[in-house]
Amino acid sequence: MSDRKLLYVAVAMLLLPLSLAFFGGDRFRYPCQDPDNWDKDFCKMPKCDVTRTCPEHIFKGQRDPRLGPDVPKIASPAQCTTPTQGANCGK
Repeated sequence: MSDRKLLYVAVAMLLLPLSLAFFGGDRFRYPCQDPDNWDKDFCKMPKCDVTRTCPEHIFKGQRDPRLGPDVPKIASPAQCTTPTQGANCGK
C-alpha cells in the first residue's frame, strides 16, 4: 500500500468517529428516556404502560433520575440480637 493511500485511510478512520460524535446529538432508545418528554402525554400512564416504555419501566432497578442526585445514607453499626458463637459484633 502506498504511503498516500495509507494516509487517506488513517484520516478517514479518525474523521468518521469524530464526526459521528460531534454531529450525532443526544439520542435515546426510547422516547421516554429523554427528560424533555417526561411531562408529555405518551410518557404517562396508561398509554406508556401498554408498551412498557414509562420512565418507571425503563429505569427499573435504578434510581429515578427525576429525583435528582442520590443522598448517601448513614449506615448504622451492626447490632447482634442473639449471641452467636464465633461472631464479633463490635462489642
